[in-house]
Amino acid sequence: MAQPPNTQNKDLCMNTPTSKDSLICRLYPQTEQMGMSMQRSPIIIGVAGGSASGKTTVSQAILERVGADRIAYIPHDLYYHDLSHLPLAQRAEFNFDHPDALDNALLIQHLDALSAGQPVAVPTYDFATYARLPQTQTIQPHPVILIEGILIFVDPLLRRRMQVKLFVDADPDLRFIRRLSRDVQERGRSLDSVVHQYLTTVRPMHLEFVEPSKRYADLIIPEGGYNPIAIDMLVARIEAELRDLRVTV
Repeated sequence: MAQPPNTQNKDLCMNTPTSKDSLICRLYPQTEQMGMSMQRSPIIIGVAGGSASGKTTVSQAILERVGADRIAYIPHDLYYHDLSHLPLAQRAEFNFDHPDALDNALLIQHLDALSAGQPVAVPTYDFATYARLPQTQTIQPHPVILIEGILIFVDPLLRRRMQVKLFVDADPDLRFIRRLSRDVQERGRSLDSVVHQYLTTVRPMHLEFVEPSKRYADLIIPEGGYNPIAIDMLVARIEAELRDLRVTV
């Protein structure tokens, strides 16, 4: 059977199982008695931050630099609970910024399946009608799993599955302007509805849940994601880990 590419890393992990200095200790491949193949656990990266903070900017930079063909990209907001059973006016008043609005059980199930090398059917959500659509998107397993969402660090079961946790920070006024522009242009919301939602749920939930979750981050990226130095460091670290985990059979 093929041997791991770097047994020194393995010995280091056995001697320091709780080391936070090297992700290799949490990502070391596991062998399988299946011919000459070896299976490794993917590296799971979480990108959190306030609404319209620049999370997508950071995620897209990772996708472009590391390669979308090596990443299973999963936005957390596709996992909103379906509200199609409620009248549309009642759906619009729903608190989408509370952790209970999201189906974390399904997301965790999908992460575990991807980690086991199985494809998953990710939901499709319509933000104009606040409902899940019948169609799903099949996501194949890849060496990297990238999760993006405002509340992904709040759930401890979800948080424990991430090897790397990033928090994208941005000033509140910048986040509000970005959210206002996005919701009006892309999601068909009115100006009044966006302002009302921001004051009644977005801002309070940010202060109660999102901002405190920043303490779980391994890296805080300032300037709303427009920080090339932080992106360079992150991509270099991911590439290094992927090289360490490469298996030659």
